[in-house]
Amino acid sequence: MISPFSRLSLKQAVSLLALLLVFPLCPSRRVIAEERRLPADEGIAGLEQALRKLRTTARMTFVTAHPDDEDAGMLTLEARGHGASVTLVTLNRGEGGQNRTGSELFDALGVLRTLELLAAGQYYGVEQRFTKVADFGFSKNAEETLNKWGGHDSSLEDIVRVIREQRPDVVVSRFQGTPRDGHGNHQAAGMVGREAFKAAADPSRFPQQLKEGLLPWQAKKLYMDNVRATEDYTLRLDTGAYDPALGVSYAQFGLEGYSRQVSQGSGGGRIGPGHRYSYYKLLQSTIGSTETKEHSFYDGIDTSLSGLASALGAEESKVTFLKPQLIEIEHRVNDATGAVRPEDPSLAAPALLAGLAIVNDLLPRIESSSLSPAAKGELLDRLRTKREQFEAAANLALGIALEVMVDADAPAAASGEPVEIPASQRTFLMAAPGQTFSLTARIYNRSKYTVTPDEIQLELPQGWQYSELRKGLKPLNSGDDSFVRFRVKVPDNAEYTRPYWHRTDPQKESIVTIDQPRYQTLALPPWPVHAVASYHVEGGKGRIGGVAQVRYADSVYGQEQRPLAVGPPLSVELQPSTQIVSESRLDATEVTVDIRSNTPKPINAQARLDLPEGWKCEPASQTVSLQKEGEIGSAKFKITPARVSERQYEIKAIVELDGKRYSEGFSVVGRRDLGTFYYYRPAVQEVSVLSVKTPPDLKVGYLMGAGDEIPAVLKQVGVNVEMISPSQLAAGDLSRYQTIILGIRAYDVRSDVRDYNKRLLEYVQGGGTLVVQYNMGVAAFNAGKYTPYPAWATAARVTVEEAPVKLLDPGDRVFHYPNEIQPRDFDGWIQERGVYFFTKAYGPGIGSPSIIWDKRYKPLLSSHDPGELPLEGGLVKASYGKGTYIFTGYAFFRQLPAGVPGAVRLFVNIISAGHERQ
Repeated sequence: MISPFSRLSLKQAVSLLALLLVFPLCPSRRVIAEERRLPADEGIAGLEQALRKLRTTARMTFVTAHPDDEDAGMLTLEARGHGASVTLVTLNRGEGGQNRTGSELFDALGVLRTLELLAAGQYYGVEQRFTKVADFGFSKNAEETLNKWGGHDSSLEDIVRVIREQRPDVVVSRFQGTPRDGHGNHQAAGMVGREAFKAAADPSRFPQQLKEGLLPWQAKKLYMDNVRATEDYTLRLDTGAYDPALGVSYAQFGLEGYSRQVSQGSGGGRIGPGHRYSYYKLLQSTIGSTETKEHSFYDGIDTSLSGLASALGAEESKVTFLKPQLIEIEHRVNDATGAVRPEDPSLAAPALLAGLAIVNDLLPRIESSSLSPAAKGELLDRLRTKREQFEAAANLALGIALEVMVDADAPAAASGEPVEIPASQRTFLMAAPGQTFSLTARIYNRSKYTVTPDEIQLELPQGWQYSELRKGLKPLNSGDDSFVRFRVKVPDNAEYTRPYWHRTDPQKESIVTIDQPRYQTLALPPWPVHAVASYHVEGGKGRIGGVAQVRYADSVYGQEQRPLAVGPPLSVELQPSTQIVSESRLDATEVTVDIRSNTPKPINAQARLDLPEGWKCEPASQTVSLQKEGEIGSAKFKITPARVSERQYEIKAIVELDGKRYSEGFSVVGRRDLGTFYYYRPAVQEVSVLSVKTPPDLKVGYLMGAGDEIPAVLKQVGVNVEMISPSQLAAGDLSRYQTIILGIRAYDVRSDVRDYNKRLLEYVQGGGTLVVQYNMGVAAFNAGKYTPYPAWATAARVTVEEAPVKLLDPGDRVFHYPNEIQPRDFDGWIQERGVYFFTKAYGPGIGSPSIIWDKRYKPLLSSHDPGELPLEGGLVKASYGKGTYIFTGYAFFRQLPAGVPGAVRLFVNIISAGHERQ
């Protein structure tokens, strides 16, 4: 057998021996949003799947580009059906995409999509990792993507790290690395995923990882996804196979998870029973031919427990005790499987605990053996995984549960003693540095056996302290519980619960900065407070862990809970976060500093502003007093700018409390079906000063779509904007507005806009101007015939934000009133020129060239990505009756909040079209 470590020199192996004892080679760093468990993971169904995992050592790493690219059915089949340990590596978090559910964009959207993918992954049954590259928007080729990411190594390094940690038998690339993958991020993912197969085994690649204790790893096979049934595939998998433990097929169960990703329109899909096939091509193999048809990813690979001994080759003689013990473990798994009864799953517990005891006995013997570092590390890693799997299976068989709950009287006074909080004020959701609180860990026995808890301990970050307040452990009969109550002291320098990465300028940076390297590649950092209970029962010992939770009252759903987080005693936000100021309206403005208390004790904080040179502020500072957790107070300041030019300025809020400064705020990101996490942003206002003229008497109505900040920007530059309510759209007087704007994706997300589109067209006929922004659901948009004349919306787009833009009719009034549009007005745009254009003549690979738009539409701009045909459907207008209809796919929803001067001027001109005489 060829060793997967054959390229590691003897000197390197010897030097790493000590490191192996210090650094766990495959740490269990699984992070689930709120440690929620699906019903399919509980009871007899969960036990059946846990036993499948115990019967195999199979491991897979699946590499893809974005959240929602994954093959949900295949991942579910492998992880839940076959029991394999599957790691899903997603290169970025989809932070450059669009949001169908809310206003989060950029890194806040990345956190939301991370939560969505974690929720999906709970259904798939996979562990998840991410790389440091960011989604910067749609890209049409790998070259642009890799250039934005600074080359191959930025993402390759992290994939290699995951492979070296997870030690998979097979690596699967979702994409092929060719133009057929579509999105440039997909193509790049296909390229680096395939490169990682060999790079992970090469000790000269990313040698710093070896210094951390990782070892090179050569997976045995590399597969490629995105293969069609009519092509030369190696493996066909029926994900439509029915699983009695799940009650549905793997494809159906996986799709249920996939539908969590609704921010990008992936929700709502359903399929019926029946065959569903996925096809894969074997590209490389270290154990045989790539030409033979296969039945499994693991054909030719011994994934049995006893096979761990055979995999040692000649070194098996150094641990002659190993194979008999592994065979004994296999017998215990078989015994447990045969003992399971739906009416009493606890019958499987003795065999499971016996198997766990053998694994626990083997681990120190392997650690003290004379095996080589590489062989020892691999064997220890696989056995540690089995230990976790045995513990989980035994807990399911016995119905053991551990609840770790922050007490209602969690906050403490200065003396450190818990203080009883009135029920109406029990809103403790977050611990602050320096705070003391209490929590109770309670263990439940739901089996027919007597279970005796031995101890319950807390696992806390470095510097935290805890002590036992009350201990009530006792032998537990069926249905009994016992507990330990703890006092926990949070250190003054405790880390906040926040993403371990950031971007200073998300609009321009395509690689994130890693703030806490120990969490690199994790989905999110782990929650800070965990409890671990150990117990014994007739036949053996077990363990169970849990994450500390806090309870709170939701106004709609009643009592809810979420993991305890750590955050600052107060959160600071500067409102508004962006300010677009016209040079002609450069008067004194008001800004508001919002301060939210995250502590139950009264606070008095001092708020002030840090201003650009020469700017003035009244008053210089203000005191904000808050009495309880969750209370929000505000400080208002009058800002007088000094002489300025057309550029960006920054105002920063600073709040002082107990001698410390705070200048950032956080928001809670998530949904009830996802759980929550926290996104932090500096308490900064970006002030974009620009030269823009606005019509003096223009009255604009705005119909919000999926959510954007365009109305706020228009108000800031002096446009009179009102939001149009659904009732106004249905029956109100629309003629009171000179112009009506439809927000992004309005037809996608609002049934009333679709239902009352006729009223909007009648409004145009009567003399109004209607500005329609892009919609993602182009098929539904086209089928709805919402335009005044035939037109065809498509997925055509210009992804390169620097792509040249040509004025097709420079004399058109839209380029002259009220602002003169110059070529420089297309400089400095961010993240794409535009998306979902009308198409007059399709470019290569987009579609049929036979579809054209009505000749009454007048295209105003032309732009295209390098090497493609010009696209003229990004901004078109038409006269309809007495009014003007305008469609635009240009990305104003990104440009205006970013304060791009030319984009603001052009958009003001667009909404002024048809009203030049006024």
